[in-house]
Amino acid sequence: MSIVKIKDKTFRTFIPESEILERVKAVAEKINHDLDGKNPLFLAVLNGSFMFAADLMRYVTIPSEISFVKLASYQGTVSTGTVKEVIGINEDLTDRTVVIVEDIVDTGVTMKRMLETLGTRGPKALHICTLLLKPGKLQVPLNIDYVAMEIPNDFIVGYGLDYDQQGRNLRDIYTLVE
Repeated sequence: MSIVKIKDKTFRTFIPESEILERVKAVAEKINHDLDGKNPLFLAVLNGSFMFAADLMRYVTIPSEISFVKLASYQGTVSTGTVKEVIGINEDLTDRTVVIVEDIVDTGVTMKRMLETLGTRGPKALHICTLLLKPGKLQVPLNIDYVAMEIPNDFIVGYGLDYDQQGRNLRDIYTLVE
């Protein structure tokens, strides 16, 4: 177990890279099976999902496309509760199978907003794929098709997730040491 210090906080290893990649591969295999023949469009939510999206796409073997959208609702370690779209979607989603790729779903507020926004664009199907799910924090009902891992309500960093924009480059996922 390793310890890292980011700004004023200390974190310890929570999920090693090898376990993350095993779970990502398993999710990709399920997507390959479920969405074969559908040419899904993966919409990766920036900034946090960039590592997960890259690794996921390496294991996706079916014809597919990827694009990126940026939403913001976090400041430091706390969700602001307000979601504002920063970078929109340029692709035509009409009759497309869309897979939203997210780093973490905790309250579900961001994802609900994303589904509402995408739903107005006429997709055939919307699927949610998340690296991490905090079921204990979920405030809105969501049908999450693909979950790599469920975790407790701890604050985490690494593998794309940040603490005040720092720590995204860490290969493992770390949890806050109280």
